[in-house]
Amino acid sequence: MTESGIYLYAVTSEAGDACLSVRGVLGAPVRKVGAADLAAYVSTVPLDQFGEEPLARLLEDLDWVGEVARAHHRVVEAVAEAGPTAPVRLVTVYSGEEQVRELLERRHDDFLAVLSRVAGRREWGVKAYVDPDAASRTAEGAAGRESSAGREATTGRTGAGPGTAYLQRRKENLHNRQDLWRQAVARAERLHAALGEIAVAGRRHRPQDPQLSGRREWMVLNGAYLVEEDRGAEFAAAVAAFREAASAAGPGEGAGMDVELTGPWAPYSFTAVELETEGGEGGAR
Repeated sequence: MTESGIYLYAVTSEAGDACLSVRGVLGAPVRKVGAADLAAYVSTVPLDQFGEEPLARLLEDLDWVGEVARAHHRVVEAVAEAGPTAPVRLVTVYSGEEQVRELLERRHDDFLAVLSRVAGRREWGVKAYVDPDAASRTAEGAAGRESSAGREATTGRTGAGPGTAYLQRRKENLHNRQDLWRQAVARAERLHAALGEIAVAGRRHRPQDPQLSGRREWMVLNGAYLVEEDRGAEFAAAVAAFREAASAAGPGEGAGMDVELTGPWAPYSFTAVELETEGGEGGAR
């Protein structure tokens, strides 16, 4: 018989039963494990996939990781519908339910502090992208029209050939991309600051790999924002206004920036309770 572990999704102080109809990782049923007036939502997983050694290999399989992440998110969102929720990091596996109960008792105050912080609040995600090729073509076209006559005159005087003209174009393209990057980063900073005026808290994550984002453009903002539930519409409107302004901007004003809004979600980015010292995270031991 394959040995099993306990996959932990989330912790809450308001234990409801609505999410128990949701299937978890690998289609496993979800159940509650309670201790110290807290409830952990878990399911059983096989250690031939979620044990420490096989897990290290499977985490390199993006399809496998994506399937697990979708199931994890599905359970967390169902739990969050019932009340304040502290999602646990993806692929947190313990050896048994008793270890989960010990966790709830040992980190009781930490979990309560997190749950109090996120009560009545949801997480929104904002990503900003810039297409360097499209914007560079726009800038190059404008610069080319302005300087074509001058370049032709210079070529005629100096005898410079096609090779020199090619190198000059490459140099101008590099400068255009560098300018575009600086402009895009500056606009992303302004967007992050503006959204921070509405949100209770904001956090910038590292840009996603294009394989995960599904987009080849530069990601200049990968932000998460904790927003009061009654200000969600205001937050979404602020993002929409920025997106509209960016689409109407001309060369040198931030043209080519696309802003993507996701959410509202359970507050993944604002519920960190460090569990790695518990000896159970990232594969049961």
